[in-house]
Amino acid sequence: MTARERMLAGELYDATDPELAADRERARALLQRYTSERDPALLGTLFGRIGKGTGVEAPFHCDYGWNIALGEGVYANAFCVFLDCAPIEIGDRALLGPGVHLYTATHPLDPAKRREGLEYARPIAIGNDAWLGGGSIVLPGVSVGEAAVVGAGSVVTRDVPPGVTVAGNPARPIGA
Repeated sequence: MTARERMLAGELYDATDPELAADRERARALLQRYTSERDPALLGTLFGRIGKGTGVEAPFHCDYGWNIALGEGVYANAFCVFLDCAPIEIGDRALLGPGVHLYTATHPLDPAKRREGLEYARPIAIGNDAWLGGGSIVLPGVSVGEAAVVGAGSVVTRDVPPGVTVAGNPARPIGA
């Protein structure tokens, strides 16, 4: 298996693999152009899927881009970071405040494995009509359900059920 195949399968992989490094460089170049030109067509080239009426404010950062699928009417405010070593799926009309970070990449708990430079990734899913407040962070393998709300500055360590509002570090359900 290639490093990319291991990465996509959720297995340990070497992020310094030349194919993966080239893919990250491609994304970096497209993002630089997008930041300077603000041409939405560049996002269509970068992302695996981008729905109609979706907006992504610059600056924006991602690792690969091709592992990101954005539904229709999604809005991602400035300074969002999507570490898309595993798929990131964002549903229709989801709103992401400034500085929202979605981290699919993670590392082994065993320090010997970390010293080898190995990592793995877990997918993230954000449901239709979800709202992630500014500065919130979603950790690897977490899903935020449809119409859920994540309070600004929250760190989401566990799945958020549909329609639930969470806040804090770690994020926990709060009243309406």
